[in-house]
Amino acid sequence: MPLDEGRKQKECVPEKEQKFEKEVGLCAAFIAALPKEWTAYPETGGFDILLVRKEDGFQIGVEAKLKLNGKVIIQAAERPDSWSVTHSGPDCRAVLMPDYASADLSGVCRLLGITCIRMRCTTDSWRPFYPYLPEPKDRYDHADWHECCPHRRLDVPDWVPDVGAGNSSPIMLTFWKIAAIKLAIILDRRGFLRREDFKKFNVSMSRWTQGKWLVQNGSGGWIRGDYFPDFKRQHPVNYQQIEADYDKWMPESELV
Repeated sequence: MPLDEGRKQKECVPEKEQKFEKEVGLCAAFIAALPKEWTAYPETGGFDILLVRKEDGFQIGVEAKLKLNGKVIIQAAERPDSWSVTHSGPDCRAVLMPDYASADLSGVCRLLGITCIRMRCTTDSWRPFYPYLPEPKDRYDHADWHECCPHRRLDVPDWVPDVGAGNSSPIMLTFWKIAAIKLAIILDRRGFLRREDFKKFNVSMSRWTQGKWLVQNGSGGWIRGDYFPDFKRQHPVNYQQIEADYDKWMPESELV
């Protein structure tokens, strides 16, 4: 057999099929491939990923699954409850899945206004996922996306959560967690907390005292107890970001 012919046959042998092992890897690959016009908020608003278009705040709520099934469709779908008419939500809803996954239920998704985003495993693909994300000019005229027209969009934190998306038991940067981190920063700077601090950030103090997160210092203040959570370990990046913005969220009259 000629050398060139043998080389051609070898090159035509398909490589071992690549697959995502967990939803975490699927989400990470998708976030890494996002266009610069979009910001991904992991584990936000009840979704694995909440996409926000920087230009106008347009939102897409994304649930990730290695296999398209009824469970993930229910998670991604808009709730039919009567009160949900005025409830907040994203502009569009989607399910993220590998491009090799079965699409038998994609028709059901289409009927429910859910877009199926298919992610390729190969990182060198010119189009790592499809369909394309909607652009402002596509509004109300995009065959792949179905706008829910929510009463209002989901609230997003001032800092992008430093957590992975798609975990079965995710650590989330909730608005309560942000307030708790602010209280922890004040405690570190001042050395104690007061009841007024909890009122300022609309946080119930009972959980902190009953759980022995805080103990009284004998002078009307509360100091760190034995069971105080390690918020810095849970959110190392966000903790530094929030601390760096201390002058912005703390009233000037109370700066430590």
